[in-house]
This record gives sequence, C-alpha cells and structure tokens, in this order.
Amino acid sequence: MLIRTVRMTFRKDEVANFLKVFNESKTKIRNFPGCTHLDLLKDYHTDNIYLTYSFWENADALENYRNSKLFEGVWAKTKVLFKDKPLAFSSEKVEKVEL
Repeated sequence: MLIRTVRMTFRKDEVANFLKVFNESKTKIRNFPGCTHLDLLKDYHTDNIYLTYSFWENADALENYRNSKLFEGVWAKTKVLFKDKPLAFSSEKVEKVEL
C-alpha cells in the first residue's frame, strides 16, 4: 500500500473555492480504481493549509490516477488557488503501534 500526503497552502480568499472543488470531486477520487482511503485534513493553527491523505493499492494505481482526466481536471482547478507550491509525499507504513 502507498500512502500519499499532499500539503497545500491556499490564498486565504480562495479556501472556499478549494473546498468547493474538493467536495465536487472527493467521491470520484475515492472511487477511482486503486484508491482505498481519502481524508481531507486542515492545519490546526493555519486556516488556509489543507492536506489530502490517501491510500493507494500500489504506486501504479496512484500513477494511473495522476495520469487520468479526473486528476487533470481537479488539479487544473486547484493549482490556480495556491499561495505556495504544494508538497507531496509518498510513503508506506512501517509499523502500526497499538496500545
């Protein structure tokens, strides 16, 4: 499994537009083949920083999404709202610590 985190800083006046884009596309992204989990997170202290946190079956599934018309459309609407360059991280779980 591949875990993808993307940290995005938006211009403050564009946050509502980002949330509209996300809400219009979240179900399509979550239902994209290979996506098994999708969360939207907001920075605790900074109201214009959001993160997407998604699980993908493997790197090929993520690449298929990144090369899709769905991603192309969502990204085109999202990237024009940024204040700073987004940061993306692909990772894999090493260990889950249980109590």
